[in-house]
Amino acid sequence: MSEKTIASHPTSSKGSIRRIILASFIGTTIEWYDFFLYGTSAALVFNRLFFPNVDPLTGTLSAFGTFAVGFIARPFGGLIFGHFGDRIGRRSMLVCSLLIMGIATFVIGVLPTYQTIGILAPILLVLMRFAQGIGIGGEWGGAVLMAVEHSAGSRRGFHGSWPQMGVPAGLLLSTLVFSYFSTALSETQFLAWGWRVPFLLSVILIGVGLFIRLRIMETPAFLHLKENELLPQTPIVDVLRTYRRNMLLGVGMRFAENGTFYILTVFVLTYGESQLRLPKSIMLTGVVLSAFLGLFTTPAYGALSDRIGRRPVYLGGALFTLFFSFPFFWLLDTRSPPLIWLAIVLGVNLGHDAMYGPQAAFFSELFGTRVRYTGASLSYQLSSVFAGGLAPLVATALLAKVGTFAVAAYVAAMALITVVSTLLATETYQGEISDDTRHG
Repeated sequence: MSEKTIASHPTSSKGSIRRIILASFIGTTIEWYDFFLYGTSAALVFNRLFFPNVDPLTGTLSAFGTFAVGFIARPFGGLIFGHFGDRIGRRSMLVCSLLIMGIATFVIGVLPTYQTIGILAPILLVLMRFAQGIGIGGEWGGAVLMAVEHSAGSRRGFHGSWPQMGVPAGLLLSTLVFSYFSTALSETQFLAWGWRVPFLLSVILIGVGLFIRLRIMETPAFLHLKENELLPQTPIVDVLRTYRRNMLLGVGMRFAENGTFYILTVFVLTYGESQLRLPKSIMLTGVVLSAFLGLFTTPAYGALSDRIGRRPVYLGGALFTLFFSFPFFWLLDTRSPPLIWLAIVLGVNLGHDAMYGPQAAFFSELFGTRVRYTGASLSYQLSSVFAGGLAPLVATALLAKVGTFAVAAYVAAMALITVVSTLLATETYQGEISDDTRHG
């Protein structure tokens, strides 16, 4: 099935592709709102409410440990949803992932704290975080494939960046909502009940997301496989046999993007409050500003990758992250709010977004249609265990034992892994999305 055939499919008209990428954007925004809400709460609330009988450092490490559980679950979500996404379809998996995430987030909002039910409180918190990880693990692959597989070849980078924009949008929305309740209420009120409201509000957002997702059509590339009875029996086996190299390179390419993102947006909240002794509003303002700018920089980098290729754009972001790892902390340590905001914006919008913008198209193009959901999802989610999920935990431990220098070196090491992996990857932007002859 050629790109021309896909482009002429009725679901690939200009009006349809706009609806599809908008639906992908809104759906991923809602899911990432739920996921990021936990990260902010882990940095500022859960250490006190669910781990109160330990010293502040141990409480923070414990809270970040539960944060990491969501990332450990993500590859399982990617594997499960990838299997059925390649066997049954992209659209149905997106509906399931949204439901799982929404239910888990709502339950977190009504969980009793340690003071009420003791050790059972953090156990239930971990279980719900694991469920969140399963949901988000299946979400990414389906959302980006809906956008990329509906898109004509010349705009895949731009269209694929729209579900990626759900990350800054979800981060912006969750941070704004959390900030509002944390500042509008007294600290006593906020810790008593105010922190729960942002989690409970996700019920409304999930309803909106389901309404939108139930109205979009399956991708032409998948329908072609289904109509010609070319669907795989065991997608994971095919990925490991045919695309193992591409999958491993994808994991490496995510280290700088994924790991440093959670240093810049989650660990930085704890760093500002505990190390710099600054009000949490200063760091939150920097995160909000970078998230807002990400709504523009992410699609810009995706569009740029349609013109000059995925690798140069992605590599530029990785190299910037590598060379900015130490200056980032130097700017934070000035304790000057404008310089702190500048540091976060540069790290997120110049470093991270240059990788994240073209990533959806890049990772999708590394795999053939028959196993694309599984292959792209595993590349994306496996790295989240070792990069993003552990980043705040590792950074907090390094800061306590060694100091800021070690945290900056940790960021640089993740960036170096991504630089090497990107240099070893094959350029993909001129290939056909329906091509099943490529090999990893």
